[in-house]
Amino acid sequence: MIETYRGVVYPNQLDHMGHMNVQWYTSKFDEGTWHLFSAVGINSEYMRKNDKGMAALEQTTKYLAEVVAGDLLVVKSKILETRDKTIKFCHVMYNAESGSEVATTELVAVHLDRNERRACPLPENIKEKCLELISNAV
Repeated sequence: MIETYRGVVYPNQLDHMGHMNVQWYTSKFDEGTWHLFSAVGINSEYMRKNDKGMAALEQTTKYLAEVVAGDLLVVKSKILETRDKTIKFCHVMYNAESGSEVATTELVAVHLDRNERRACPLPENIKEKCLELISNAV
């Protein structure tokens, strides 16, 4: 797994129950996603230059422990599978101080042609980088 996010829980991210609201878990995982994609070559330059992008098709999140204002968080990520047009990956969110897992999420994202607004094949060099990350995680 590679580190893809590091941050803190702010008071404005809490809900009326006093813990971080689910929208912020999603936001922090999303920031991690873009770092993971960049690690395989899907960065802002690639997307602008090629009119390509990525979109989530499905996401399953598990909330394992509450986090509150002031907690330091780290997200580590790995690619699980790559196919012609999709990448399946997961994130694990940790309390940075205790090391305990606080949430996990697994996603499937599709590579898009932003002009046609349709799925399109991932370039071979990106698929190769995905496979490198998969093999390094074993």
